[in-house]
Formats: sequence, C-alpha cells, structure tokens
Amino acid sequence: MTEKQTSGLAAAVKKSLHELAETFGAFLKAPRALWGVNIPYVFEGLVYFGLLTILGKYCSENVILSDIHSGWVYGGVTGGITFAMLLFGGVSDKIGVRVSLALALAVMMLGYVLIALSGTISLGSGMGSPMFLLMVGGLLLMVVAYGLYMPAAYAGVKRYTNPQTAAIGYAVIYGLMNLGAFLSGFVSSNTRHAFAVKFPPNGLTAVFWIYAAIMLFGSLLTLLIITRKVDRQSVERVARETREMNTAEQNRAADAKAAAPAKKDAPRIPLLPFLGWIAVSLGALALVVLSRLGKVSLKSYLLYPLLAAAVLGAIWEFLRKRPDHPFRDGRFVFFIFILIPVQTLFAHNWLTIPYYLDRAFAGTGVSRNFEVFSNLNPILIFVFSPLIAALTARSNVYKMMIAGTFVMALPTFLLAVGPNIYLFILFILLMSVGEAMWQPRFLQWVAEIAPEGKTGLYMGIGQFPWFLTKMITAMYSGYMVANFCPKPELGLPMRTGSMWLLYALIAMVSPIALVLARKWMAKGMTRQG
Repeated sequence: MTEKQTSGLAAAVKKSLHELAETFGAFLKAPRALWGVNIPYVFEGLVYFGLLTILGKYCSENVILSDIHSGWVYGGVTGGITFAMLLFGGVSDKIGVRVSLALALAVMMLGYVLIALSGTISLGSGMGSPMFLLMVGGLLLMVVAYGLYMPAAYAGVKRYTNPQTAAIGYAVIYGLMNLGAFLSGFVSSNTRHAFAVKFPPNGLTAVFWIYAAIMLFGSLLTLLIITRKVDRQSVERVARETREMNTAEQNRAADAKAAAPAKKDAPRIPLLPFLGWIAVSLGALALVVLSRLGKVSLKSYLLYPLLAAAVLGAIWEFLRKRPDHPFRDGRFVFFIFILIPVQTLFAHNWLTIPYYLDRAFAGTGVSRNFEVFSNLNPILIFVFSPLIAALTARSNVYKMMIAGTFVMALPTFLLAVGPNIYLFILFILLMSVGEAMWQPRFLQWVAEIAPEGKTGLYMGIGQFPWFLTKMITAMYSGYMVANFCPKPELGLPMRTGSMWLLYALIAMVSPIALVLARKWMAKGMTRQG
C-alpha cells in the first residue's frame, strides 16, 4: 500500500469516526424518555438470550425431553415471537409506548414465574406432563409479551428521536440488546452453580427465578422513567427539533428527487413454481422428520400433493389480485430467501452451540461455564457494529452483503476439525465480524430496492424468511444434536466435526448464490452507494 493510499485511508477513518462521535453525542443529549426504552432493553436482552442459552438444557435434563423435541420447543418460542409481532405490533399505537413496554415486561415476568414454578413444584416430567404443560404456558406468555414489547420499543425510539439521532437510536438499542445477552452468560452460570443443590439437578430453576425478578424490575423502571409528564415533554422537544431541521431536509429531498433517474418496474417472476418449490421443500422436510420418529406412515405421503396444491392455490389467489405485492418482485424474492442458508448460523447460536459447548467439552471449564462462551457473539457485535458501519458507510451495499456473508460462513469450517476451544473462539470472532458487515446492510438494501411509497411493506415482508429460518432450523437441529453431539453419559461417539461441516456447506450457499446473481441483482439497485 502506498503512502498516499495510507493517508487516504487514515483520513477516511478519521472522518467516519468524527461523524460517528458527533451523532452519538447528539444521541446522549436525547430526551430522558428514550432512556426509559434503552435501559430496560438491556434487561430484556439479558433474559431473552439467557433463556435461549439454557432452554435446551432445561428441556433435556429437567423436563426430560428428547433433543428432537427440545428443538421443536425452541422453534415454537423463536418462531412464535416473530408471529406474535405480526399480531400485536399495532397494539402499542393504541395504548401508548409507555403502557405497552411496562405491560409487556410484566407479562414476561409472569411467564418466567410459570417456567420457574415448573421446576420448583414436583409435577412429574416428560412430554405431556404437568411440568411440561406449565413450562409451555410460561413460554406462551413470554412469546405474547415479546410480540408487544419489541414493536413498542422500536416505536419508542421513533417517538423520542429526531432525524439526526434516529439512526444511532436504532443502532444503540440493538447494541444494548447484545450487551444484555453477553451479561446473561455470567448471570446464568454463577446462579446455576450457586443453587445447584437447592434446585436440582442443575440449578437452572433458580436462573428462571432471577430472570423473573429482573423483568419485574424492568417493568417498574419503565414506569418510573417514562412518566406521563416526561413522555409529553420528550415528544414536544422532538417535534420542535424536527421542525427546525425540516426545511433543510425538504430541500435536500427535493434536489435528490429531481436528480434521481426514473425507476423501472420490478421484474416479474412466475409465482406458482417458486412458491411451490418452497412449500414442497418444507413439507417434504417435515414428513421426513416425522417418518423417522414413526409419527407418519407411507400413506400420509399420498396426501401431501393435495395439501400442497391447496396451499399453493390459496397463495396464488391472494397474490393474483395484488400485482404490486413485493413477492412479484423477482430480485426482492431471490434476495430475502437466498439469505436463509447463512441465517441458519444465527439460529445455531441457541439451537446448537450451547449443547456443543456443554457436551463436546464435558468435564472442562468450558462446559462448566457454557453460557459465557455461548454469548461471546453479542458482545462482539456490540463492539463491531458501529465501528464497521462507520468504516464501510460508503461501500457498495451489495458487495458488502457478499463479503459479509462469506466472512460469516467460511469460519464454520474451523469447527469441522473437531472440538477445540481456540478454534471455536476464532470462529465466533470471524463470524461476528461477518455478521456486523452484512446484517445492517440487509435492511438498507431492502429499503433501496423498494418502490417509492412501499418501503414499510417491503421491510415487513423482508422479515418473513427469518421466521422460516427459525422454524426450519429447529426442525432438524435436535436430530443433528442427538446423533452428532449426544449426551456424554450415553457413551455414544461424538461426531461434531461432521455436523459443523454440514452446517458450513449449508451456510456457503448464500454468498456463492449472491456472487452468481450479482449482475442481475445490481440492475435493481436504485443507487450503488
């Protein structure tokens, strides 16, 4: 690298960091009500990711479920939250951000109380037992609460920020969630060991009691910080600041609109074959899993074509009357669904990694503190995301997507060598860098490809593949864990290298496909920044 290039890079970095510092400084001066959203969000991240880290172990060792059934519980929780957000996302608009946040946290607290009670009271164990049903009841309350909480939290960020601080406001709330997730490892590990005797067999029940107390504290804190007076003053301040910026923003928008080229119609794709492929693939996977469990017979396969035809017919009829629906945009559909393979690595953060660390490293400090090692990724994202965003602000969005997914997927091959804590830490480090490179750019690309006036619609539907990722990965992860990373006491061979090799090959589908489609996809970009 030449001296000129070095100085140019240093100047770019300095400018990016200066802009980041100015924006963050403005954010720190934001209305007090915004901190009533941010501070409880740390607690929410702590208990949510803490739950995901230990739920599999609790289902396996306390409720005595099989690894396969535990994976299904995970799928119900994570997929259910996404679905609940669709159902309850608009409730906060009716009852207000303050009430929504406090109510959601209180309901979460009740959910954790029920989960803790399932391990405190002697109710039997196994699938269908009172213990299982009480746990499921608590998880259901928690899922419903998250369906209200997350949209309300983001609505709060919008309500209490102005155009200058909005972007950093969303970044900070995401970062605080990851900070909470990292802290959950220490809370869970220390609590579990301290109460292992009082709450046999492993002290996990005590962790859920701690999480319930944290949620109660978060609910009360929200009400204390975001009082009605503070809410009113914050909204008035944001409105005043927005009006002051409005004239300049309108002028810039008018200039940009006048200079922008006319946008071409999005390409159309044959919907029925594409959606048919998705439906048939999911159905086939479900039937394979169920047939292995002896839940379906060969005759059931004969009903599948009829069911698939009925589902496809309903989808086709729905979209036939909506020619401007995002699913008629070929590039958009390809883009959001081709990311599913690499997104499975997100899901494996809770579906596979806690099992892997607890079992493959049994008898070591890694296993003893598996929660801490399971949550290294969130603290790395907390650090990397704003830095990488500042350094790559002017980079081509699609190229960043390709580079980020490659950097995220490739390190998975390190785990194919076999259990090695140093390789695992290197995997987490590199994977986190890749995630910080492409994940923030995903929503940016969706916003850029969306036709004018339909950004919100595209952003909402862009989350649908994440729902599918959670459900699909949960369907097979339990089977993979049971067969490739079994409980040590069973005496079965560990084949974790083969498991991670398969996961690496799956994840690599995304970056390779993005490379192959880059010329076609570039035509759909409204701008190449």
